[in-house]
Amino acid sequence: MPMLIKRKSIEAEANLRGGPQAAAAAKPSRKVKFAPVTLSEQDGVRYLHFGTEWVQGAMRLRKPDWIELEYAQQMMSWMLFIDQPSHIAQLGLGTGALTKFCYRHFEQAQVTAVDLNPSVIAICESMFKLPPNDHRLQVLEMDALDFVTDADHHGKLDALQVDLYDATARGPVLDSAEFYQACAACLKDQGILTVNLFGDHPSYLKNLKAMRYAFGQVLCLPEVHDGNVVAIAFKNRVTLDFPALYERAAGIKEATRLPARSWVNGLKAGGKDS
Repeated sequence: MPMLIKRKSIEAEANLRGGPQAAAAAKPSRKVKFAPVTLSEQDGVRYLHFGTEWVQGAMRLRKPDWIELEYAQQMMSWMLFIDQPSHIAQLGLGTGALTKFCYRHFEQAQVTAVDLNPSVIAICESMFKLPPNDHRLQVLEMDALDFVTDADHHGKLDALQVDLYDATARGPVLDSAEFYQACAACLKDQGILTVNLFGDHPSYLKNLKAMRYAFGQVLCLPEVHDGNVVAIAFKNRVTLDFPALYERAAGIKEATRLPARSWVNGLKAGGKDS
């Protein structure tokens, strides 16, 4: 995430449940050297970092289930097209903002989150109010690539949200055509993928090209923050009925307070059909 926030000394408490012992005990399918998971707080917001000042997620302490960052709110833009999802998945847990929001607002849906770093999962539980797994919520410690290439997950998801960044925050860590083909395979016929990209980085065009290869249609919302661009990929092409989308956006705003009208404005004025 392209935000810079100075860290404070609360990371020691945060790493208590996800420290070196937990990381050593874990056996991920890929050999990965995890960056330290660190935290900061500013103006009532707690931020997640991977050992640098780059922000990897945020939570407003007085509103732990709210999606604080604008780009993360845009990751929910699939709601304009899908009213009643039955299964939503998130690759890259971050602070659990999307996972918590989906779990609270879609009471009929299965919600799955995948993260390779055991420390991230532990800190989400201890410092970001991630609820425990239950019959609807499943947080998996595994490689996102393994998740999407598992045939058991194919054709199961209504919405898939991808936010996979490492400590350098230079672009998604998974960005191949094969990865996006596997993401598409996980979706139902009318399923939608949303991806957090950096618009001013070479990874942006690489990811768009890979998504265009794997999906029937790719749209991009206008850039927010310092370069975040959310791409919306449809397994099959859709027709943009803007009066219907504005009506749907009004319903989303009333039910969730998310600024859904701005998403429609972005698709209408600044969105790009790739």
